[in-house]
Amino acid sequence: MAKVTIDNIEIEVPDGTTILQAARMIGERSKADAYVVPPAMCYHSKLKTSGGYCRTCIVKVTKGSEKDPRPMPKPVASCRTNVMDGMVVENTVNPELIDARNGVVEFLLINHPLDCPICDQAGECHLQDLSYENGKEASRYQFERRTFEPIDIGETIKLHMTRCILCYRCVKVAEQITDGRVHGVINRGDVSEISTYITEAIENDFSGNMIDVCPVGALTDRTFRFASRVWFTNPLDAHRNCDKCSGKAVVWMKGAEVLRVTGRKDMWGEVEEFICNSCRFEKKSSSDWTIEGPRKIDRHSVISQGHYTNKLQQKLLTIAAPNDPGIEPFNFNER
Repeated sequence: MAKVTIDNIEIEVPDGTTILQAARMIGERSKADAYVVPPAMCYHSKLKTSGGYCRTCIVKVTKGSEKDPRPMPKPVASCRTNVMDGMVVENTVNPELIDARNGVVEFLLINHPLDCPICDQAGECHLQDLSYENGKEASRYQFERRTFEPIDIGETIKLHMTRCILCYRCVKVAEQITDGRVHGVINRGDVSEISTYITEAIENDFSGNMIDVCPVGALTDRTFRFASRVWFTNPLDAHRNCDKCSGKAVVWMKGAEVLRVTGRKDMWGEVEEFICNSCRFEKKSSSDWTIEGPRKIDRHSVISQGHYTNKLQQKLLTIAAPNDPGIEPFNFNER
């Protein structure tokens, strides 16, 4: 076990734990201390070898360990740096580190368009949150931005390469979750882009999880495009018997209509259990699902503006499962 101090909060963690994981343990222990957790755009705990690409999770190590107290000379990626006993880390309390992170965000926004009003990812976009907290009012970039036309890379997935920040999450999902990867990153440097192999389209099962792990609006659900803003929908936990996956998902409803189905995410925005394409794209009726109840939404999210009161919960359950004898009918005329 190793003791590490992050922003003056000490925690003891198993050997081999990264700084980012240790910070998340602090946040899980006390939500009031979750502010110490560095942002992460490319790291996903359930995807092997993820992390180390976006550099948004950088932190300053002011004390290496008890044995070697020398500070690390430069900020390090917390998702790839293991803790050592006695290590002291600064994240939100170090002005120089915050300035460095602002610079990283400025780089991420060099080519990323600010088309949030028409982007399906708006309202649940990690880059939106990061830009609000660490972005600058104007870009210093003076060259022409690179642009791409949106393309269909399968019957259910639309690729907006202009929005992509090359986090590699979708590539990791295709490698580790699906039965055959047919896309990846081509070219190098500032001309790198996500692309499918020639004449290939993404049609393999579980490929829809690439949409869930994408932290921006680069990969969107073609069955949900422009159907509604997410804050006008009501996310409900639901499950069904499925022979391919766990069948545990979130159904996003508007009235009695299921607009989309996604995987369940934890407090860090990571998918808890990957779901198959059948559950995601084909089961769009409330009768296909057993509704468990309203999804717990972090109060900082714009999606939480639906205000899950007891009366609204009863209304949603009445819509989703009108024939369930255990659910009391809701009076829709009541205000």
